[in-house]
Amino acid sequence: MKYLKVLYIQVLIGILLGVLVGWLMPAFAPAAKVVSETFINMIRMVIAPVIFFTIVAGIAGAGDLKKVGRVGGKALIYFEVVTTLALVIGLIVANIVKPGANINVSTTGNAQVREYAAKAQELNWGEFFSHIVPANIVDAFAKGDILQILFFSILFAIGLKRLGKAGTSVLVTFDKINKALFNVLKMIMQLSPIGAFAGMAYTIGKFGFASLALLGKLLLTFYITGFVFVFVILNLIARYYGFSLLKLLAYIKAEILIVLGASSSEAVLPSLMEKLVAAGCEKEVVGLVVPTGYSFNLDGTTIYLSMSIIFLAQVFNVPLSLGQQLTIIGILLLTSKGAAGVTGSGFIVLASTLTAIKVIPLEGLALLIGVDRFMSEGRAIINFIGNAVATVVIAKSEKEVDEAVYRRVVENRVETI
Repeated sequence: MKYLKVLYIQVLIGILLGVLVGWLMPAFAPAAKVVSETFINMIRMVIAPVIFFTIVAGIAGAGDLKKVGRVGGKALIYFEVVTTLALVIGLIVANIVKPGANINVSTTGNAQVREYAAKAQELNWGEFFSHIVPANIVDAFAKGDILQILFFSILFAIGLKRLGKAGTSVLVTFDKINKALFNVLKMIMQLSPIGAFAGMAYTIGKFGFASLALLGKLLLTFYITGFVFVFVILNLIARYYGFSLLKLLAYIKAEILIVLGASSSEAVLPSLMEKLVAAGCEKEVVGLVVPTGYSFNLDGTTIYLSMSIIFLAQVFNVPLSLGQQLTIIGILLLTSKGAAGVTGSGFIVLASTLTAIKVIPLEGLALLIGVDRFMSEGRAIINFIGNAVATVVIAKSEKEVDEAVYRRVVENRVETI
């Protein structure tokens, strides 16, 4: 019975019960949705202040301003290389497996398609980088805009650092506030089994298993591709930088299960930051890389986007030349970044990309609506794992990991003299 006290066991039980309840009691779905969204909102309410206080304490407390720029630049280059690789892998697998072959083109849900298409037209990709700078920081905190909070936090930390000793009292206060926030987070995480249960009950109760029959091949192809990406590509990266991917995954297994149940990697952002710092990664590096990665390092989302476009081309028998597919990669590299933090961003980006390439009917999105919720869990898990790996990689490359602590906490190894 002692295992029932372990958080990840509780979350796993919650997920299994959620599947069962959603299957046997689909009418419970609306109530489950309320519970799931409430849990995620409880996490979101601490994300903005945690990011702010962690970054300020890291940079102003002991940070080197040149290192901040170096870490940020290195992280963005890493994100771009790995997400490009994810896009290419999605395109290659979709071309080989052909999940869209022999699918009936008759679609439903056109009202939802029009809604996503309208949102896609509202997005001005040229304004994305200007959006990073908040016009009103209070509004940025209220909306939980991670990129804007990150930008302001860095500037505030630099301003505080320039105060010298006069800023010490502020840093001490900030450190105490941050510790209080993480205590709040620990209390919320005790409710994660309930959140995972509700999230899964809503998914199964609302969408059922019927939609899986039609698009099962696409779903299976996506998950196998994600599995290969994590355990081949990310594993090779981890081995190159001298750490075990499997042991890192074991260390964050509770968070992975919460992501699976809640269908949102954002639900464990503060918890991931806390665990990586506890594992010996420098707080400043964690504070910079993790929030940035949640906007720029969406490996699961990029696999989904490239695969979905090729899938729809196959459904509508639209042959895409190599040049057209390379163009799609170029467009996705931009559009996949532009909807960061936007609800339903996967569909919005997909609609925007289809509009840009003008060769695949936009109505094809209706085929994906029913199965999208089942793919969102996979996207969120791959995104989460990708950001955990990226943070350790950047910290290792900067020699900002306490190796003794990392080996003891993550790899369960104790150094012997």
